[in-house]
Amino acid sequence: MVDWDLATSTAQQLLPNGPPILSDEAFELVASLYAAAKEAEKHIGDITQMEPIGPLAKVSVVDRRKWAAANVEGFRSALTPLMDSIRDQRSEETSTSTIIGAVGSRATAFQVGALLAYVGTKVLGQHELFTPADTAPRLLLIAPNVVTAERNLGIDPKSFRLWVCLHEQTHRVQLATVPWIKDLIQSDLKEFFDAADLDTSNLKERFGSVISSAGASVRGESGRSLLDSVQTPAQREILDRLVALMTLLEGHADWAMDEVGDDVISDIAGVRATFEKRRSGVGALDQILRRIFGLDQKLAQYRDGAIFVRAVIDQVGLSGFNQVWTSPETLPLRSEIEQPHLWVQRVHGVLR
Repeated sequence: MVDWDLATSTAQQLLPNGPPILSDEAFELVASLYAAAKEAEKHIGDITQMEPIGPLAKVSVVDRRKWAAANVEGFRSALTPLMDSIRDQRSEETSTSTIIGAVGSRATAFQVGALLAYVGTKVLGQHELFTPADTAPRLLLIAPNVVTAERNLGIDPKSFRLWVCLHEQTHRVQLATVPWIKDLIQSDLKEFFDAADLDTSNLKERFGSVISSAGASVRGESGRSLLDSVQTPAQREILDRLVALMTLLEGHADWAMDEVGDDVISDIAGVRATFEKRRSGVGALDQILRRIFGLDQKLAQYRDGAIFVRAVIDQVGLSGFNQVWTSPETLPLRSEIEQPHLWVQRVHGVLR
């Protein structure tokens, strides 16, 4: 189908080297990121009051090329349902070579690689969501990008590295405490593809167009999304669920990273203000998925999610908010993200 190996090599060839750094500095950087991740884990446990029931993802400090390779594998795993749907819908007369020509191509692989190469210079950390069946997800910290960001922003390295790790560790704890979230997302994606009215005769062109426009969107240009290419009423419902869930996860992480006091990170408000200037680097896979699926609304969903979390905590406390993780039924609807009191009323039976 898609030449995923070519996508990997394209991304790795296009990715520029990281900032100049001496070998001793590189060793110190890697060690400090592991230390920051460990420290952040303790703070996030105290802040969120979430208790993991499954294993925490392994923390791995990687370079840009290893990050790109991991994301190609993620795409390969995530898009398998789409490929299966296409194979099921092809007529018996259609040859394998025709399927390959209709869906996958070297051009598409180049486009995927180019998109990852662009995003790969910006992402600071990422919890893997989609991985091969025999591979455990990891929490990736992309060392060259962390150094680049802290140098460009003029932020104290120790404070910045811990702050970045606070966000990523929140996702790590979320997925270890609520393991069904991953299954829910994967199920929704499969349902999305199953609900698609696929015209396989021109799917290759449409998929390539989506990837190209996703890259344009990353660069701040207008572009089409998958939602513009294939959409049904059922798909819109699924997308609404995904929007609400992604907004919750990112907003919760945003809230948590700001809850540490100045005794942990000096001038945390200043760090936040400075960081917002380059916020586009947080949550790489989420960004790509948002752009491909038409979910991106710039940074609004990070802010909306944090507003939702704070509003609910103000009304029913942290333990009341944590009821959100009870089951898929207690997750907020998209309308409830915008009006938190509706979630409080539905889940807690009180009107605030």
